[in-house]
Amino acid sequence: MATLKSCSVCLRESAFQLPRHHLSDNYKRRDTKWRCPRAAVIPNFHLPMRSFEVKNRTSVDDIKSIRLITAIKTPYLPDGRFDLEAYDALVNMQIENGAEGVIVGGTTGEGQLMSWDEHIMLIGHTINCYGGSIKVIGNTGSNSTREAIHATEQGFAVGMHAALHINPYYGKTSLEGLVAHLDSVLSMGPTIIYNVPSRTGQDIPASVVHTLAQSPNFAGIKECVGNDRVQEYTGKKIVVWSGNDDECHDSRWSHGATGVISVTSNLVPGLMRQLMFGGKNPSLNAKIMPLVKWLFQEPNPIGLNTALAQLGVVRPVFRLPYVPLPLAKRVEFVNLVKQIGRENFVGEKDVRVLDDDEFVLVSRY
Repeated sequence: MATLKSCSVCLRESAFQLPRHHLSDNYKRRDTKWRCPRAAVIPNFHLPMRSFEVKNRTSVDDIKSIRLITAIKTPYLPDGRFDLEAYDALVNMQIENGAEGVIVGGTTGEGQLMSWDEHIMLIGHTINCYGGSIKVIGNTGSNSTREAIHATEQGFAVGMHAALHINPYYGKTSLEGLVAHLDSVLSMGPTIIYNVPSRTGQDIPASVVHTLAQSPNFAGIKECVGNDRVQEYTGKKIVVWSGNDDECHDSRWSHGATGVISVTSNLVPGLMRQLMFGGKNPSLNAKIMPLVKWLFQEPNPIGLNTALAQLGVVRPVFRLPYVPLPLAKRVEFVNLVKQIGRENFVGEKDVRVLDDDEFVLVSRY
């Protein structure tokens, strides 16, 4: 206690010994030239967090050659957290059945319902576990350019092979703004542009894509407008992946598309590989089409989430606002599985119709 008291005395005494400035000193300081911090005057002084290390990087040509990319589903535990055990099993099924790439945290993977921490963690987990067996493409797009830049930096920092970028949705911008937004992320690494006007409310016109295609990191475009647009791009040597499972066969074999970024391949990856690798096959395409039609009767990923739960591959857990398809539609799916053949679907459990009370709807997670 004595020591403490003596210290407090010293502190009080030192306080009285601090130099005191007169008013005239303050006026003298105003003559000194002030210099702003470097970060305030040098553009992007603190950005980006890029590395020049290239030994583990994937080339743009490696991405351009991929034919079957699965927009992978994200499974959940009953409390709404990621079910990584089920996720790993699903990714393994894609690898075993010939998928060459996965989109992590895309629309199908419900990236729109993830925090960025969850998003980047899942990309990092996927690349860490499976990066040597399959190309990992992280959906790091956003309608905020700032968020898109930051997420893409983080995605490449954890090792993703390529980025998927959507155009700014809801808060639409001009064509010049569209180019500036996408150009700001293209410099970071191999990039696939995603055009889906039905979700964004704004088409990415061909003039914008032709401008972006001048970048050496432009890998290609996931195009959902239709095969006329696909043909327009492929005629000018731009790589295209069909974003529509119901058109992908014709996109690939009649319009020059490199392949498909598929939702259906979550369920039947082997059949989708045959469709993309085996040449024209109208009979196989016709066999798959009833399943595709069933999957997209409600906005994706509602159908896929319901189907995977009934196959026993994931728990029947939905993050709201998604809810399962009604009972009659669940019965239809079981009949489709029997028609196409259970052996063509992922998982090993018998398909069954789930009751309403078996589904868990999570609003806070």
